[in-house]
Amino acid sequence: MANKKYWLFLLASALPLLQANAVTQQATNFVNAARTQIGKTVRYDSTYYTLSYPNGDVPVDGGVCTDVVVRALRVSHNMDLQKLVHDDMQRAFAQYPKHWGLKGTDKNIDHRRVLNLQTYFKRKGYELPISSQPDTYQAGDLVTVLLPANLPHIMIVSDKTTTTSNTPLIIHNIGNGTQEEDRLFEFKITGHYRIPTPKN
Repeated sequence: MANKKYWLFLLASALPLLQANAVTQQATNFVNAARTQIGKTVRYDSTYYTLSYPNGDVPVDGGVCTDVVVRALRVSHNMDLQKLVHDDMQRAFAQYPKHWGLKGTDKNIDHRRVLNLQTYFKRKGYELPISSQPDTYQAGDLVTVLLPANLPHIMIVSDKTTTTSNTPLIIHNIGNGTQEEDRLFEFKITGHYRIPTPKN
């Protein structure tokens, strides 16, 4: 009996470490899925496309900042933001922004808008505090910022950092296709989110 208790104790002690490793691996998968878009997504394209549904995507050589996130989450988390955001907007349309004069959902574009993703992430409980400290941002986190002319933008926190300040790099498409750059604190941060590990 004592021996059994000992092994149960060891298992219980190791469980948090195993969970932490699982989260770290999932975050790494997310970052890697975003990084694979570098060199493939080589331009910024905000064209309105009629997409297949679910799992619709614009041509991979282009897209906007949200498309980097959408593509990476499909690979790493098996999450289809097109369907998830569409379903949630149908359930709670009044909770989503009305900046575009919409009177209903649009599965072709809703998930490609930063403000809608922010609303969805908040409603799912993924939101974290905004900070100016680099070590509060982990690989795989999502950060939204406000660009000049009040343009919302979304970025994925990389697992690589700068050599001088250990500030995480970010992966995004801000105009020249998917890039990995040192721009985390270049613009005003408006949101910080962390996607949980999918449950099997």
